Amino acid sequence: MADDEIILSELSDDELVQQMHDDLYDGLKEEIEEGTNILLSRGWTPYDLLTEALVEGMRIVGEDFRDGILFVPEVLMSANAMKAGMSILRPLLIETGAPKLGKMVIGTVKGDIHDIGKNLVGMMMEGAGFDVIDLGINNPVENYIEAIEREQPDILGMSALLTTTMPYMKVVIDTMKEKGIRDDYIVLVGGAPLNEEFGKAVGADAYCRDAAVAVETAKELIKRRHNRLAASA
Repeated sequence: MADDEIILSELSDDELVQQMHDDLYDGLKEEIEEGTNILLSRGWTPYDLLTEALVEGMRIVGEDFRDGILFVPEVLMSANAMKAGMSILRPLLIETGAPKLGKMVIGTVKGDIHDIGKNLVGMMMEGAGFDVIDLGINNPVENYIEAIEREQPDILGMSALLTTTMPYMKVVIDTMKEKGIRDDYIVLVGGAPLNEEFGKAVGADAYCRDAAVAVETAKELIKRRHNRLAASA
């Protein structure tokens, strides 16, 4: 081991959390796993570890991605490192019944097999403390309807990268309206050819230009929804 190499186990808790933010930023998967295990062994609760070390680290990544300092390949590395930490924490979080910000069902629409953007949104949402169910690619309307009825999420996310598949988002939203369930869910849409006007035209709650914006938008809309429900209770 090189003299200048950081030995994670020798760091104080605060130093280790800071180091984990840096390691997430650099996409260092093994270091995140090691840091997660060290903090657990020191008695950290899975929820505190998730929020203070992982979610906060991904928030920094998300801000720099939004501001054009980091790019998709780097963010994917960070998200993969985050997933390594999450794989250790997930079973523990389930055991302890830790609170979640909300639940999201996400998938690429029928006829479209692009998934990098969708995957990134899913990982960033998970990194922000959401429970994410990823339906994958090429999803017909039935897949979305079945998933939202089964999972009862707060949010439905749809992605498209082709101008030819974009209109399918309206098919899904119109089907939700026909079934009388549209207002029960927040619907977010995204993908390179989309814009805000298109999002409004198809009846989505918001268009998200990238994964960082998706996380911010989801948090804001969930908060508004909770406030509205509390006010009407």
